[in-house]
Amino acid sequence: MDCGKPQSPWARETGGKVLRIMAKPKPTISIIGAGRLGTALAIALTSKGYPIVAVAARRAAHARKSISLSGLPSQTLALGADQLEQLPPSDLVLITTPDDVIAEIARNFARLRRSARHRSTFLHTSGALSSEVLSPLAKAAFHTGSMHPLVSVSDSVAGAAALHGAFYCIEGDSVALRFAKSIVRDLTGTSFTIKPESKALYHAAAVMASPHLVALFDLASEMLIVCGLKGKRARQILLPLVESTLNNLKTREPKKALTGTFARGDLATVNRHLKAMSGKQLAEALEIYKLLGLHSLQLAAKNGLDPKLANQIRKALKTT
Repeated sequence: MDCGKPQSPWARETGGKVLRIMAKPKPTISIIGAGRLGTALAIALTSKGYPIVAVAARRAAHARKSISLSGLPSQTLALGADQLEQLPPSDLVLITTPDDVIAEIARNFARLRRSARHRSTFLHTSGALSSEVLSPLAKAAFHTGSMHPLVSVSDSVAGAAALHGAFYCIEGDSVALRFAKSIVRDLTGTSFTIKPESKALYHAAAVMASPHLVALFDLASEMLIVCGLKGKRARQILLPLVESTLNNLKTREPKKALTGTFARGDLATVNRHLKAMSGKQLAEALEIYKLLGLHSLQLAAKNGLDPKLANQIRKALKTT
């Protein structure tokens, strides 16, 4: 053995012989959907050595833009929606389109009758739909499943970073689940599975925790604008409060993380709030305040709020 020659990291010596340990190649991937999530996944998966062989979008120009943003090789195939029959053979097809076109894509691919010698596995990334939406493909002997990253992707580059270490809701047949688990593992994420029939409720929970949080933040900003602040300043003022609340939730269950008026059972302050929002301009804010106030009371009651005081506040919220 030549001791002066460095060994490959994929080699080891056994009984005087060098055995080569070959790394298992990553599956080839095609992505249908070149929006923020599709591009974020392309970036994240490329960084982990997954070869992206094609990107398809409504228009080929959109696919080319996604390929460029993802830093994919120039030879990566860019296709439009009317060119899906040209999609090259790949081990895995990720469907990252809006929910309302997934079924159509499944039907179109099932009609293509791809060669049985190379049957791709299909995973869609919808949070609200189960793998049942891909049933035309399953009937055509393709493997199908879903893999929904539980992150907010408003920008492809930042979204790609957020995909690392995220939670992923996965379900589907056994082969599709193996693909999904492998991807999640490579992205240092955590996967969990729910019943397919619960996907819509699962996604509604995600909407409550993220997009609705954004809507609530916007509503709070509007209230400060009514107080006389500029929109940008209002957001600057509220963000540290939101961040401190999230930090509380990281270490405490909701009933312990709840602070402020309802946690204390401050009836006088609740009445002041209701009066301040009684005008037509804040009618929407008032209704949302009352609904969330009722749920805050439930949390406060679990944490020991005096039942008599809770009932007084509940009455104020319901009679305003």
